[in-house]
Amino acid sequence: MKNRKYYEQIFNKYPDVVTLSQFRNMLGGIGDGTARKLMRENRVKHYYIRCTYLIPKAWVIDYVLSDHYAEYKDQLKAQV
Repeated sequence: MKNRKYYEQIFNKYPDVVTLSQFRNMLGGIGDGTARKLMRENRVKHYYIRCTYLIPKAWVIDYVLSDHYAEYKDQLKAQV
């Protein structure tokens, strides 16, 4: 089973706060619409400042460890 330490290691090349584009890459290249839907539904904690999504890396890790991601990842074309 993958844990926080595993994701901290594979995401270590990303900055502490990522953009929507970086977030999409972190989740294996998910589409822009899918990423924005996750934000709109508040599945991933984030900041929305001046039309820009900013997501702390720790919150991305929280999401990939969440029950929602565990269920949802099977529907995604791309995965971590």
